Amino acid sequence: MKIRDLDYTPNPINTEHEALGLPPVEDFVSHPANHPILRAAMWLAIAILLSLLLFLAWRLFFGDHENSGIEIIEGALNSPLFWSAVAVGFFAQAIDGALGMAYGITATTFLLGAGASPAAASASVHIAEVFTTGLSGISHVKLGNVNKSLFLRLLIPGIIGAVLGAVVITQFDGKALKPFISTYLLLMGLYILSKAYRHVVHSKKPEHIAKLALFGGFVDAAGGGGWGPVVTTTLLGSGSDPRTTIGSVNFAEFFLTIASATSFILLAGQPSTWLLVAGLVLGGLFAAPFAALLCKKLHAKTLLTIIGSLITLISAYNIYTGLA
Repeated sequence: MKIRDLDYTPNPINTEHEALGLPPVEDFVSHPANHPILRAAMWLAIAILLSLLLFLAWRLFFGDHENSGIEIIEGALNSPLFWSAVAVGFFAQAIDGALGMAYGITATTFLLGAGASPAAASASVHIAEVFTTGLSGISHVKLGNVNKSLFLRLLIPGIIGAVLGAVVITQFDGKALKPFISTYLLLMGLYILSKAYRHVVHSKKPEHIAKLALFGGFVDAAGGGGWGPVVTTTLLGSGSDPRTTIGSVNFAEFFLTIASATSFILLAGQPSTWLLVAGLVLGGLFAAPFAALLCKKLHAKTLLTIIGSLITLISAYNIYTGLA
């Protein structure tokens, strides 16, 4: 016999059930972060992040390089470029964690402006995102912003798409896809804005998740960003709940980012932009918990309005620059 872990606290769901004469709900219903699968995935993310941090610390202080670890840290702290990357990382993660998009676009644009090649910029962004999306995803789980079913349906197809995208950009020019993706996103941004003001948004079960995740993961790795704009925008356009959609997309992004970053390192070697990567990571780590809390607090209509406006403006700008 299955033993149910019931929640007897006076939460809103139990209050409603009591009024209807129904039994209390299970604990993971009223506290989504307590679902066994999400809890296991969250602890896996924590273990991966801690392992990576220990590995990088070991490489920094005991690795084979000319300067000592302390000298490398002092050089970074005295570099204006490093602090510029910190500011970009904070800004990009604040938007991405709260709205479910735009980290890759913002950070990649900055790296390209700093002189990195498209492949190096995409690799650097995905390496930085391993840390920022990890902390962001953990924060979303703890705040109850992750839908277990949606997270699992996004996970495997997204990882496959990310690996395929990393292969493509290391062999071909991924920029050829950008005009088509920008046009698609422009239309989706306008559609989301229309939904925000036409009627109250009702949550419904999304469809074609595997295909969407496969495409979103591919675009993200091949174009240096796009998982959030493609996946989050499409799901919200179909009427999905904004808060749990953003949280689920963010948490799934951590695992596909690991896949794409590993693929980039294996296929193209380590990028030469480690100073910028460190800055992006540091800024993003400070912004991630704040952004997840903002996502939880903002009203659905407000989220849709901000997301629709942001994706419309970015897409219109990308189309303009592509045609200029």
